[in-house]
Amino acid sequence: MPEPHEDDAGATERWRLDVAYDGAGFAGWATQPGLRTVAGELERWTGTVLRLDPAPTLVCAGRTDAGVHARGQVVHVDVPADLGSTPEELARRLARVLPPDLVVRSAHVAPEGFDARFAAVWRRYVYRLADERTVRDPLLRGFVQDVPGTLDLDRLSPALPALLGLHDFAAFCKRREGATTIRTLLDLGLERVGSGPLEGVVEVTVRADAFCHSMVRSLVGALVAVMDGRRDTGWLVGLLDAPARVSSVPVLPARGLTLEEVGYPADSELAARATEARSVRVLA
Repeated sequence: MPEPHEDDAGATERWRLDVAYDGAGFAGWATQPGLRTVAGELERWTGTVLRLDPAPTLVCAGRTDAGVHARGQVVHVDVPADLGSTPEELARRLARVLPPDLVVRSAHVAPEGFDARFAAVWRRYVYRLADERTVRDPLLRGFVQDVPGTLDLDRLSPALPALLGLHDFAAFCKRREGATTIRTLLDLGLERVGSGPLEGVVEVTVRADAFCHSMVRSLVGALVAVMDGRRDTGWLVGLLDAPARVSSVPVLPARGLTLEEVGYPADSELAARATEARSVRVLA
């Protein structure tokens, strides 16, 4: 168990929470005045059950946009070391008070050097699409995005390798002052589900070291434009040379996107990874 550390408020202990939510009823992760957000709900109830005033601030692995879902969101929270409670107790108590669209799946003391955001080495999202070949399940309509026509996955095969690796994904990102759009795309996979409730659904799996604002929904929007024949692979690969957001790249709705998993290095490498991630990325 890691030793308590000192901050401005005294000795604290860091806890890791693994969180899932249906994003339809939230205005994204980040706390916003007057809006219902994942962080706002979770911070409020964490403060209430732990009797902390003010409520503690939560740090997440990926700040999901409004309407985006999560099965594998990872969060850390620093609490007073002398709190007299455990993260497991927190998870049990939150299960009794959180709304049904927000669940803390597990909680435990974080290892030394853990930072939910900066220690992560990758995030994996899946975007789910339903076309004319999909067998629709109305119970899953809030997690799958309908698209017209039929998607031809083979159209993308020549272009996928060119998208992998370190690139400036400015064409797919909404610019944020002072933020870089350089990312390393680790995996990009497409599969049409063969059976079960998602029969015929096209799942686009995207895994990268990090994502900039709207990157996944824009990237999948560009992939759909090739799969349905509106664009060719040359257009898609050429987007990597764009210095800024390209207006012709469609941004798909949030409902089809789910944060599935976040990856971290071995405990002994957490602190080094967090330091590395804070550095500004550049293209060689």
